Amino acid sequence: MIERRRLLLMRHGSVEYFDADGHPYPPDDVPLTPAGIAQARALGAALAAGGAAIDRVVTSGLRRTRESAQHVLEAVRLSPPLEHWDDLREIRGGRLSEIRDDALRDAFLSAFEGPVARETRFLGGETIGALLDRVLPQVERLLADPGWDTALLVAHGGVNRAVLSWFLTGQHLFLGGLAQDAGCLNVIDVGPTLATSVVRLVNFCAIDTLRTATRASTMEELLHKYLKQRSSVPSP
Repeated sequence: MIERRRLLLMRHGSVEYFDADGHPYPPDDVPLTPAGIAQARALGAALAAGGAAIDRVVTSGLRRTRESAQHVLEAVRLSPPLEHWDDLREIRGGRLSEIRDDALRDAFLSAFEGPVARETRFLGGETIGALLDRVLPQVERLLADPGWDTALLVAHGGVNRAVLSWFLTGQHLFLGGLAQDAGCLNVIDVGPTLATSVVRLVNFCAIDTLRTATRASTMEELLHKYLKQRSSVPSP
């Protein structure tokens, strides 16, 4: 029988990236919304009901991942120390104000549709290849440490897609169509090798488990909000 450890890969809860005037918040300090807090607490309750015994917790260090991890741990009544690994931060976009109107759709969505080329840039910023090159060594670093049995890794939509794509394909590929809704959980049972690992669960949401509230992707919803806000801002 193959012995496996369990990696609980979570995306942070809901946030608002833009203020009422359509201006983005500082990306490193975006807090959870009340809905995001509820999602994290509900996921924690689900883990507690399942008897999860989390003994390692890693976040990207960004506020939204730290807060999500704290709410989950409060719900499962566990208190392992939180580690913050900066290379697990979300893929970095460029300046939205510099993107032409006719290029906005591609800038928002091309990095999250189908198998994505390494040279594809997210919002005119970081490439998918650069994301893979900094995230996957951190996952390997975590797996190389034998001192844990069940680890909670709280990261971001792009980061989680990179991790899941690696476990599913065994290659440095990026499958953009893997849904990662706010507050979701992925369960990966990690074997002695990548080939013996099992992706057990993808995009489980403790609230609205069947995702009946929308059929739009997270980035489609963000693009819709941004276009609405951008069109309402008067030209200088």
